[in-house]
Amino acid sequence: MHDFPPLAALRIGLDLVQVSRLEESLARFGERFSRRVFTDAEISYCESSAAERTRRFAARMAAKEAAWKALGLDDTGHDWRSIEVERDARGACSIKLHEPLHSRSVVAGARPISLSITHEADYAAAVVLATTSS
Repeated sequence: MHDFPPLAALRIGLDLVQVSRLEESLARFGERFSRRVFTDAEISYCESSAAERTRRFAARMAAKEAAWKALGLDDTGHDWRSIEVERDARGACSIKLHEPLHSRSVVAGARPISLSITHEADYAAAVVLATTSS
């Protein structure tokens, strides 16, 4: 059994990204696109494997979209880089929030607690589980 904060609600965010569509954006807009959407650490990881490059970017895009949905915050005018997918030494991924989104999530009582990402063929998907106080 899990211990959740009192009156906490669980929210789930799910997103699916077509890898070939993201590949078109990367090809068309290049570094301008990747630097606008992904953190330096995410770019470094994705670029470290030519074979998996685009699928890795697509999985991280799906994770960012899923995080917005799970947090239940208005995503108008947000900075994509305020949500970062981190990997631990075992390769497990998690969501890290940067300012100003971190502060907005604290005020809203929302925090991401779990991330699962996958990619296969032309699709990448992500699920984010978050707790919220409302």
